[in-house]
Amino acid sequence: MSQQPTISIESDVVRIFDTTLRDGEQSPGATLHTHEKIEIAKQLARLNVDVIEAGFPAASPGDLEAVAAIARTVGTPDGPIIAGLARANRDDISKAWEAVRHAAKPRIHTFIATSDIHLQYKLRMTREEVVATTREMVAFAKQFCDDVEFSPEDAGRSDPRFLYEVLAAAVEAGATTLNIPDTVGYTVPEEFGALIAGIIENTPGLKPKVERGEVIISVHTHNDLGLAVANALAGVKAGARQVECTINGIGERAGNCSLEEVVMALYVRRDYFNLRTNIVTQEIYRTSDMVSRYTGIVVQPNKAIVGANAFAHEAGIHQDGMLKHKRTYEIMDAATVGVPESRLVLGKHSGRHAFRVRLEQLGFHLNKEQLNEAFRRFKELADKKKYVTDADIMALVGDQLYQPKETWQLVRVQVLAGNSNIPTATVTLRDEEGREQTATAIGTGPVDACYRAIREIVRVPNNLLEYSVQSVTEGIDAVGDVTVRIRGGEGSERVNPQTGSRSSVYIGRGVDTDIIVASAKAYVQALNKLLAAQSDAQAEVVIKAEETTA
Repeated sequence: MSQQPTISIESDVVRIFDTTLRDGEQSPGATLHTHEKIEIAKQLARLNVDVIEAGFPAASPGDLEAVAAIARTVGTPDGPIIAGLARANRDDISKAWEAVRHAAKPRIHTFIATSDIHLQYKLRMTREEVVATTREMVAFAKQFCDDVEFSPEDAGRSDPRFLYEVLAAAVEAGATTLNIPDTVGYTVPEEFGALIAGIIENTPGLKPKVERGEVIISVHTHNDLGLAVANALAGVKAGARQVECTINGIGERAGNCSLEEVVMALYVRRDYFNLRTNIVTQEIYRTSDMVSRYTGIVVQPNKAIVGANAFAHEAGIHQDGMLKHKRTYEIMDAATVGVPESRLVLGKHSGRHAFRVRLEQLGFHLNKEQLNEAFRRFKELADKKKYVTDADIMALVGDQLYQPKETWQLVRVQVLAGNSNIPTATVTLRDEEGREQTATAIGTGPVDACYRAIREIVRVPNNLLEYSVQSVTEGIDAVGDVTVRIRGGEGSERVNPQTGSRSSVYIGRGVDTDIIVASAKAYVQALNKLLAAQSDAQAEVVIKAEETTA
């Protein structure tokens, strides 16, 4: 990344605006329900992000209630700013305010597209109409909330001179944050850095406000060309003081700027940027694991900062260097981002107190009921393995905690398989009212037979799109982590209000030393998400019908 023109900015703090719960949730299959969003928001508060974009309140009644719940629960005076996204119209902005007003520090984030291609084909508006709408809607949002953020959507492909005009209108109307999105991941770092520098320098009246801290320049980058983090850093170097990002870089298409990567780049290269964030870096790994398990999106092993191989060294020359001095091949300590350093920690003779203490050291805050269940599962695992590692514990407890609403719960699985047997599975599930149902099926293999038996009980149309399994640790007794993706039938789609696109892909994950059991858990979790989405869709239809009648 070449050095960009640097604007003299007084503050040395880069605000971290986390949009995992809004833009990140738009990843196919990453649907989150209110209780899951609240738990993630609580962890983001522990991570000490400056802003949580909690959702898009106008998208649905469920989204509005989820944002409101986060505002009430996490939006405390000493907590983060809680933002709600809104298109530049009165209905969206009113609903955003209805949701975020419960927070001690609320923010309305409104946007309108500015690229010619969006104006012609999506908005069907003239440039003059966009400027007028920007001025009117920012002023409207300002009536509710002092903290108003404005984004010119697709800024990366917009005419810079038109951007200056739109942004000047937003500032005149009261916007306190100007966010510059590279919505489709089109720009390259040198180009994006120059765009940010040009905005600060050329937008009428903006530069003095930026230097006094009255207006913050923000960047929102996408990873379609693999340049999201590089572009965000170029923007920061050019004067931006807020970065919009997601945990693990999840998001639509190729994803968003990765929070952990941009934060640690600023941390490790403080000598180059002379900037810092307020992030508690030791919470990064735990936050990454929580988001991965709630969304079902597995972190790739070679993912920077939080991937399984991020601090692993296999090549002999690397191992030799590491033994002589860690900094030969590591630019940061694993403990800095919360990766547990100890490996063999507990066994079958370990007691409840030792287990509880280790959970707290790993960042898990369990109530009495959760601790009892986790300890029971730990003892079961310890009977199967000689040693239980930190990775095992995190997978075990994560599998217990990060579950959707359980319409169906797996009770037991029994399989018969082998090269001389017809693969047969008997599965028992328990419904919400505690009634158990059992089904037996044959298949092409034990997992296929198991899934056919589950489908016989659940009876909801779906297709298995992907099945994958990986071990949590090494060894023949390793815990298996299974991920499945299913596509639901009609009535289970989520509609993205920005694009109008529909998604009916649901992800499930299961953990167990028995791969068949882990596979069954993963499939049941995916089905529970599908059923919850169908229930939410039906509830929204009822609400809309009642509104129409009224």
